[in-house]
Amino acid sequence: MRRRHWANLTTASALAIILGSATLHAETPVRIDPTLGIPLPELPELNLAGEEPEIVTGTLGIGAKPQDPVKQDATAPLETPDEPVTLAIPAIEMPPADPALVPAAKSAETAPPAADSGPLKAVEPLVPAPEMPKLVITVPPGFEFAAAVAAQMQDGLALRRLSERERNEIAAAYQAHENRPLWIDGKGWTEAGKRIVAQLGRAGEDGLSPNDYPLPAFEASDKDKLAEADIRLSALAVLYARDARGGRLEPRRLSKLITPTLYLPSATEVLSELAGSADAGAVLAAYNPPHEGYRRLKAKLAELREHLDDTPLVRIPAGPPLKLGMRDERVALVRARLGLGVSEEPVFDRSTALALADFQKKAGLPANGILSARTLAALGKPASAQGEDDIVAQMERWRWLPPDLGVDHIMVNVPEMRVRVLRHDKVVHETRAIIGKPETATPIFSHKMDHVIVNPSWYVPPSILRKEFIPGLAADPDYAVKRGYVVTRTKGGGISVRQPPGERNALGWIKFMFPNEHAVYLHDTPNRRLFAAEKRAFSHGCVRVDDPFALADQVLGPEWTRERLKNLIGKGERRINLPQPLPIHLVYNTIVVGADGRVTRFDDIYGFHRLVRQALAERS
Repeated sequence: MRRRHWANLTTASALAIILGSATLHAETPVRIDPTLGIPLPELPELNLAGEEPEIVTGTLGIGAKPQDPVKQDATAPLETPDEPVTLAIPAIEMPPADPALVPAAKSAETAPPAADSGPLKAVEPLVPAPEMPKLVITVPPGFEFAAAVAAQMQDGLALRRLSERERNEIAAAYQAHENRPLWIDGKGWTEAGKRIVAQLGRAGEDGLSPNDYPLPAFEASDKDKLAEADIRLSALAVLYARDARGGRLEPRRLSKLITPTLYLPSATEVLSELAGSADAGAVLAAYNPPHEGYRRLKAKLAELREHLDDTPLVRIPAGPPLKLGMRDERVALVRARLGLGVSEEPVFDRSTALALADFQKKAGLPANGILSARTLAALGKPASAQGEDDIVAQMERWRWLPPDLGVDHIMVNVPEMRVRVLRHDKVVHETRAIIGKPETATPIFSHKMDHVIVNPSWYVPPSILRKEFIPGLAADPDYAVKRGYVVTRTKGGGISVRQPPGERNALGWIKFMFPNEHAVYLHDTPNRRLFAAEKRAFSHGCVRVDDPFALADQVLGPEWTRERLKNLIGKGERRINLPQPLPIHLVYNTIVVGADGRVTRFDDIYGFHRLVRQALAERS
């Protein structure tokens, strides 16, 4: 009876659902969207009327597995059960709890809160959250000065000797550094800054003027002053490096024949090297010449300054120039200043004139023995001061040389009239030279010798052509031919005069070439008797060398011996390239300090030494 009742109930329910759906489908018209013209989805009808279906109640519990409906008798009448319907649901097996996830005070947390316990407290998570790393923000050192550095940039760079380019490069260096200071911290100079300050204070040891590098004053509590001092120190360091490399004077303004190539560092280079070094002071000092000749002069300068001058300082009144044979009451004062004895009469005699001429020579003045206004001013300085000025002027000319002279190089000291070949700073060959006359002075510069010509032709330079040949040709059309020269017309309408190779050739049998703007070089000469003279200023500007084949043997290497070169004489012009270019330096050293500390002076034949001294004095 129970099975039949269950089957009838199931069948009746299914039939009612099918009929209801059919009726709804038949009675519900299809709706069309008036805008889009497409059917709208069907909505189920909400039926609020009718009889309430019978509610079957029962008990949900865990029991045995329900019987299979297939095995039940569907024809048996459905009977109302006398007891609740029981659904058998098997128990779900749960995995064991992880003890690590169970809080220690579980019973306390799971207990229901009391009615008056207030708001619920946050429950601690079963798994504690991991510790997060601390966030550390590092501020670059000196960043607190960035605004002050930017604000003080213009004032810090306000130095008269600083070029616009250098100002821009220094400002760019700070911008690349985020406007942080380079040489200060919150208390004052850093260690690098102190070393730079110390080197600037020792500028006088290298013949520079400490007054050119006035150190800034500041209070450690004033951030703006600290920033300005940092910028100013950078500017002073740039100026020092430039001066140490020869930037104090412009040599070409002194004479068109003084044309060295200066190796002046940029502000960017200086600041980069200083900031990246362990000893900024040593780096700054290294911009001075590294050559042995310069170091000896520096040592001699220190020696002069150590000894007090015992020459009596005598104030000689101004007056008319004094010459040999003149009488003047100032003669006694002049003799006392020159260290001469007292004379019976105040006569400017021969001994006074000779002593004065010697003083003038050492002071870089015309040695004429006349007490002029310039000589009188020079007498007003101590003798040691005169010596210092000479040393400093000579040191300045060393700055005009390249920092690297070359492992092997040629040095031509024009005032000394000598040529030397050096290898690894050792003289391997030395010879006498003939230099240009004062009116056709030998220029001062550095270059590289790259070839030698045997049996050279001599093309008369424009200066000689203008001064000698053109007037001679105007007076005698055969002037050049009689002297063995060949005259040709140039495309521009001018003339070219050439002397063919031969015994009478002005260049001799060989010349040493280093193409330059002055068109001068080293060469042989047919007038060898001139080398016997003590004063050998006879050329038109080129340097004539004694025994040129010995020099060729040094520069051309073992392949070209003296005998092989002499075999080429008279066989036509021949060019021989050097194995590699050889640096050659034409210098003007009037003061040379030997390894023993002895000072040797050479005549200031062109007055270049005097020009440098005067320029440095005027600049001071």
